[in-house]
Amino acid sequence: MNLNEINDAMSPLKDWALDANSITKNFVFSTFKEAIEFVNKIGEVAEKHSHHPDVLINHNQVRLILTTHSLSGLSQLDFQVAKEIDQLDAD
Repeated sequence: MNLNEINDAMSPLKDWALDANSITKNFVFSTFKEAIEFVNKIGEVAEKHSHHPDVLINHNQVRLILTTHSLSGLSQLDFQVAKEIDQLDAD
């Protein structure tokens, strides 16, 4: 993807940041349990698309990193998964 395509794909996403060959987002929850429950929901989205983010959990915080490893960069699938994750966070 070129930079224009990436910018277009990022426009509907909420609070995702471009970081070299990936997009990232941090989520903060009230408790560790809520953070884990959210990660489990992410797992369902990831399995559905067979596209899995890197997940870092630090107590009540979750950091997601999406990239298409086989391309060493971003693909439309990264943005589709990010969009569905944003919908989870809105629930």
